[in-house]
Amino acid sequence: QVQLVESGGGLVQAGGSLRLSCAASGTIFSSLAMGWYRQAPGKQRELVAAVTSGGSTHYADSVKGRFTISRDNAKSTVYLQMNSLKPDDTAIYYCNAHPRWAVVTANSKGGYWGQGTQVTVSS
Repeated sequence: QVQLVESGGGLVQAGGSLRLSCAASGTIFSSLAMGWYRQAPGKQRELVAAVTSGGSTHYADSVKGRFTISRDNAKSTVYLQMNSLKPDDTAIYYCNAHPRWAVVTANSKGGYWGQGTQVTVSS
């Protein structure tokens, strides 16, 4: 059973930065595609960024140039560096994992999910 634990959320002023972490256990991390999703109040969950097992990345247009996803296979951890944060980035951020890229990027119930970490950006 894969377990994902997110951390690093918090309250930050607009223009600030945060780094989210998602630690995985229970499987061979290097074989997993990993994704970060977010859900703001009253809005649908959306894919923010994803990284393949080989390190290729994908970003939502709304975060390109501001967010960076990376992975450390030795630590079984994926990161989301968030810079130039905006109030619109306020949401609960979730980590998703699956061996298949199509599952991680599908925004479905598939894959493994963490419990989420709150990010609040004040104006």
